[in-house]
Amino acid sequence: MFQGASSINLDAKGRLSMPTRYRDVLQASAQGCLTITKHPHGCLMVFPRPEWEVFRSRIAALPMQAQWWKRIFLGNASDVELDGTSRVLVSPELRAAAGINKSVILLGMGSYFELWDADTYAANEADAMKGEMPDVFKDFSF
Repeated sequence: MFQGASSINLDAKGRLSMPTRYRDVLQASAQGCLTITKHPHGCLMVFPRPEWEVFRSRIAALPMQAQWWKRIFLGNASDVELDGTSRVLVSPELRAAAGINKSVILLGMGSYFELWDADTYAANEADAMKGEMPDVFKDFSF
């Protein structure tokens, strides 16, 4: 299970250096193979390949009325591998789709990661913190 936030700068070629705390598990569980695709909230999802296979199967099984969402998730998926220094290339198309230039936030979301432009994430988080919590938290104890 991945959790936590990491502030990272992409290099000039658009490569993301995976934080040290995730490297061993990504090598052990996915042999360093990842898949990156679009998220409907404007960020990117980064899956270890075995988790991507599960997600991809669920998306592929959706009915025809979800065809555009299949295109968004599956048609934009990019398979990447950690290089010798634990970096992955985030394609220019995916970086553009998420408004990512250099400064990013990598969020561990359990079985996958979200990759956000740092400024976009900060603005969205601030908006969420100003609003009311969703009803699903009504009976949640902190």
